[in-house]
Amino acid sequence: MDNSINGEEGDTKAEPKTEDRCNVLTGNEDDQNSDGKSDDANNEHPDMPDGDDSKATGEIFILDVDATELDLNYQRIGKIGTGELDRLQNLECLYLRWNLLKKIENLENLVTLRELELYGNQLTTIEGLDTLVNLEMLDLSFNRITEIKNLGNLTKLEKLFLSANKISKIENLSHLKNLKMLELGNNKIRVIENLEELTNLESLFLGKNKITTINNISSLKKIKLLSVQCNRLTKIEGLEELKDLEELYISENGIEEISSLDQNVKLKTLDLAMNKITTIKNVEPLVELEEFWINNNKITDWRCVDVLAANTKLTTVYLEGNPISKDPNYRRKIKLAIPWITQIDATMTK
Repeated sequence: MDNSINGEEGDTKAEPKTEDRCNVLTGNEDDQNSDGKSDDANNEHPDMPDGDDSKATGEIFILDVDATELDLNYQRIGKIGTGELDRLQNLECLYLRWNLLKKIENLENLVTLRELELYGNQLTTIEGLDTLVNLEMLDLSFNRITEIKNLGNLTKLEKLFLSANKISKIENLSHLKNLKMLELGNNKIRVIENLEELTNLESLFLGKNKITTINNISSLKKIKLLSVQCNRLTKIEGLEELKDLEELYISENGIEEISSLDQNVKLKTLDLAMNKITTIKNVEPLVELEEFWINNNKITDWRCVDVLAANTKLTTVYLEGNPISKDPNYRRKIKLAIPWITQIDATMTK
């Protein structure tokens, strides 16, 4: 993908197209494919090892029994044997990304663990974690998990990553009172539910699911980032109580109108790209808005761009892919409407 556009004004900058944003705006650092609203999540990854069990040839070598961190990524490990890791009494971080593990087992003596990454394996069940009561971060993304369960003892968890699995229901999380980040993108979730008790949550990622309505999150008053892109939403709703919301990613849905954001006055980033919006309106109350992505919609009237003059902190606006972007004076007209803007689409302004 070409991530830059050469413009007539100033320097170029990598363009955060919606497709790339669907990759970036998940809780994981790794790229995640986004193909819109397909019925079945594609959990394959270009870096994933061949799933053939006969190729699970990896071995675990421990060079330092006092180590606090152990990196076993990409080692083709198919099984953790009994007692294999027991000598690591000080281990705090264990990374087992992109191996061939089918079961979480023989970790029960690693009670000092704070971070556990099992991203990109062949796990079907969450299990074997009961004794890891000091875990603060757990990453089970890119597996084959169908159900959220067996996390009852992990009350210190602050970050939980479950993206790119086969989960259809949000459940069994209410005891995780310390959770600050929850990543459930790229699953089969249809309803936002059972999150009411997670009152310390600051980031919630639900992109690339089958959600039709934003609801049941009014108690999450500390939320600063909400990502619901690539779902089946037709309107913006259910955000009135999220007074601290700073980033809203709601691209690639079926939204026709900008509405119901009057109370979200702390919003700094608003992503509405790839929807069905015809007019820019109801953004004047967003006095802190800095980045506004509304590319690839159906905006035809230049007069509605003048509305953005009320957003005096706006620095970046994406309007490409709309009918108005075909105007030969496209960039000049935006600059006239918002003189202080520093970036139009991918290109910095003079």
